[in-house]
Amino acid sequence: MKMEPKANCPLNKFKPCKQLDCAWFIKIAGHNPNTGADTEEWGCSIAWLPVLLIENSQQQRGTGAAVESFRNEMVKTNLETANAIVQSVSSHKNLLGRN
Repeated sequence: MKMEPKANCPLNKFKPCKQLDCAWFIKIAGHNPNTGADTEEWGCSIAWLPVLLIENSQQQRGTGAAVESFRNEMVKTNLETANAIVQSVSSHKNLLGRN
């Protein structure tokens, strides 16, 4: 059994939804994250908010992971660069006969 909410508009004193006569009635197109299938649906912006907030959170987690990975690579590269500089200075001191 599929539950279908009534199309009562909270912005219009719970009267029936005006659908295409309402500026808040929009089309969402994209990919279903569960099936990977393309999807294209019309609906109320207010009703879409929970879905869009969940999608936004998923995207932010992906961005956070990418930033953390980039940070780790930068730390590694900076350590390698610092070690190379220390070795270069040590080699230069040895050539000059200093300890």
